[in-house]
Order: sequence, then C-alpha cells, then structure tokens
Amino acid sequence: MPTNGKRYPYEPVELDQIGWKILEELQRDARLSWAELGRRVGLTTPAVSERVFRLEKLGVIRGFHADISLERLGIPIQIFVRLSMSGPEALVRTFQQQVKTWDEVLECHRVTGSDSFIVKACVVSVEHLERFLDKLGHFGTTSTSTVLSSPVLHRTFTEKIVDTFHNEK
Repeated sequence: MPTNGKRYPYEPVELDQIGWKILEELQRDARLSWAELGRRVGLTTPAVSERVFRLEKLGVIRGFHADISLERLGIPIQIFVRLSMSGPEALVRTFQQQVKTWDEVLECHRVTGSDSFIVKACVVSVEHLERFLDKLGHFGTTSTSTVLSSPVLHRTFTEKIVDTFHNEK
C-alpha cells in the first residue's frame, strides 16, 4: 500500500501521442524495423530507436517476445489450477520457489480470496495433467479448469483503454 496517499505505489509514466503510437505498433508487431516503425509513427529511424530505448528504460516495455503456438509443438492442453493453501508462511515460500522450476507452468499468480494461487500451465495428456496435479497437491487443494477455446488471446492496450481505466472511479 502506498504511504504517500496516492492511488498507486508508483507513478504511471506519462506518454505523448507518439509514445502511445509506438506502443500500439509494437504490441501488434514487435518485429517491425526501426525504419518501418518510424514511418508509422512519424519519426526518423534514430528518433524512434531512442524513444523505444527510453520506454524500455522506464519499464513500460519489458521485452520483445515470440508468440508460440503450443498446440503446433504438440502441447495441446492448457489449464488453470486454483490452489488453496493453509499452513505456515514457509509452505507458501517453498511453493513459490518450487513452482518456478516446473516446466509446465506458464504463469503463476498469488491472489486474494479463497484461493492462494492461480497457475496457468500446459500439458500433453490427461496422464501428464494427473502427474502435474499430484505435484501441486503436496501444497494444498486444487481445482482445475481446462481451456476449451480462447476468444481473446492478446489485447493491444491503447491510450483510450488506459484512460478509460483511470477515469472510472
């Protein structure tokens, strides 16, 4: 919780319209050349390169990634597992260290509510799922949902969307 009385524990970065255009274009295609990105946002190649570097330095851009189809790699099953834990804080810390080592785990989030963690993972079969749930079961009670389809895989954040979030009070 912030001690300065502000709504956020950090100050959001203020972006101008060109900054937002850069973010939108890179979210759509992070493989754009600096020259093409510059053409799309109205900057020279060196200027757009500097702007992207500054956005990285500010922590707005955390990295550039390839979007990989797990299905095409033979890993067709994605799951979400809700893990409820009760016990000492040492158990939570042990879980947090262990979960980082499990190859099946795509994401892991500590959450509020009746669950302690939500884990997004991938497996190749029901047998693989069973082995994975056995590992999780050592830490608490699990509840699993299997992904059937994903109508939204990636959302491009725009200035309008972020402004809408901040203006809803």
